[in-house]
Amino acid sequence: MSDSPEQDYDPGDVAVIGISCRAPGARTKEQFWDNLVHGRESVTFLAKDEITVDETLINNPYYVRACGTLDGYDAFDPSVFGISDRMAAVMTPENRLFVESAWEALEDGGYDPDRITGEVGIYGANNPQTAALYSSPPDRVSVGPEAIEHGLAWSPDTMTSNALYYIGLTGEAVTVTTACAGFHYAVHLACQSLLLGQTDLAIAGGAMVRLPQPRGHLWEEGRILSRDGHCRPFDAGGTGAALSSGVATLLLKPLAEAVADRDHIYAVIKGSAINNNGVSAMAYGLAQPERLSACIAGAMQVGGVTPETVSMYEANGLGLPMTDQLEVHAVSMAFGKQTGTCSIGSVKSNVGHGGVVAGGFGAVKATLALYHRTLAPTINLTDVDPDIDFPSTPFVPQLEAADWEPEAGIRRAGITAIGGGGYNAHLVLEEPPAPAERAPETAGPRLATLSALDDEALADRRARLRDWLVANPELRLDDVCFSLNLGRRAMERRWAAVVRSREELIEALSADAPRGLVTTTAAAPRVDEDSLRHDDRGIVPSGQDAPALFDVAAAWVTGRRVDFDALHRGESSHRVPLPTYPFRPRRFWRTNW
Repeated sequence: MSDSPEQDYDPGDVAVIGISCRAPGARTKEQFWDNLVHGRESVTFLAKDEITVDETLINNPYYVRACGTLDGYDAFDPSVFGISDRMAAVMTPENRLFVESAWEALEDGGYDPDRITGEVGIYGANNPQTAALYSSPPDRVSVGPEAIEHGLAWSPDTMTSNALYYIGLTGEAVTVTTACAGFHYAVHLACQSLLLGQTDLAIAGGAMVRLPQPRGHLWEEGRILSRDGHCRPFDAGGTGAALSSGVATLLLKPLAEAVADRDHIYAVIKGSAINNNGVSAMAYGLAQPERLSACIAGAMQVGGVTPETVSMYEANGLGLPMTDQLEVHAVSMAFGKQTGTCSIGSVKSNVGHGGVVAGGFGAVKATLALYHRTLAPTINLTDVDPDIDFPSTPFVPQLEAADWEPEAGIRRAGITAIGGGGYNAHLVLEEPPAPAERAPETAGPRLATLSALDDEALADRRARLRDWLVANPELRLDDVCFSLNLGRRAMERRWAAVVRSREELIEALSADAPRGLVTTTAAAPRVDEDSLRHDDRGIVPSGQDAPALFDVAAAWVTGRRVDFDALHRGESSHRVPLPTYPFRPRRFWRTNW
């Protein structure tokens, strides 16, 4: 990684440079954010014949046929990772989702695993119960290579090491088991490792797949699961939340290094803290205000953040009056008396309770709120619980989407996660630093490349990129080409174009692209490779004119290595988010060992 620049950044700040999120009703982080801003509820209400449970249970009058279902929870594209179909069926759904999500976070950040030379740490949380429900492997008398391989693919413990191995990285791999605070604990550990210099990049996240899916839940008075399937945070009529599934991962790097490396920055992690209630809890597993307050205050202290500057609080927000009252009491103690106001909300009203990834949904919500400078509403809140004395606190429930205009002049958010067993965790995030001014993009031809495992996926990738460029007219061509050429793994089927503008690139990406702009694996022109200059990393362009770049394009699409670092050397191009790989998922489910 590059050395830190001259700018004065807090050495404890960590940048979020990539995001992957799949949630009920959302396959991408963009769909997730759109659902939140528009106040959509993504909990599904099921018919009896959609649920496979005991007849006695489903006919119980207190059985609630609602859950946050996850499309594709049983599907996977093993070919991208070199995993056999048999191995893919052995892997638990959480193992499969997490490796795809980690890949997406890297691509969203503009990093090709094959080009990363440093240590990459992967930290994640999953639900050990899922592996058992997916079916435990047999108790083998002899543990040979096949048994070991299958056990590692299935095991909850090896979710992160599987991702590290199958993506093709080296570094730390830590799977945490801290109940519903798992995502936050993973982020906390990732930040600690980055700041200690143990890793250069970190992927942190969580995956949760409720089995069997789809499923409902049995309502019990005073428990955390909703009577009617809706979650109503801070509402007098709240009865808890529905269960849901999903996966969320963040790509992290120390802020100073991210700026030096011209990374795209969504938000900055200023501080994190974790603790446990221990014996101080009023009841084992129930939130303890003093301990939660200490955790929230600790995260702010670590980041050098005063409560007056935090204007968004993403609560654990179960939608159960007793737990919501305890949480507001705890965060009020951490914030103290102040005249400023702070928006408060909970994403559980949209997607339900995601278990170990619940904090991830909240963290992605807060990160995108900072990035878009917009506060998303908390839905299903119609009758504020009178036992929560909001007027005596800094907190104001966020009932509608609104532009985020902070009184303190800077946007900061706090996100809390609480796990059964007394686990508390809190993150403090800040808006990304303002990008440095750059000179206008220079005119001239540029090389853009795409690749995939097969022609169908390659066509899909072209279509997605074309739509993305049309929808994001502010993107510069030099940034797009830089991100494509250096931020994607080169695969077997390839496409390349030499273009002079965004408009030409959009035209080239069309199915009926004109000849002369584009070359592909399927119809590559012949090129005299001996006439091209080489270094240790591959072919080096002999110039920046269109014919020289087209020769490189023709060589690359036929499988030759190209030194893209040399191609972009001396540029001021930045990494920008672009569509990630179009996985071709197929259903995999274990039927035998």
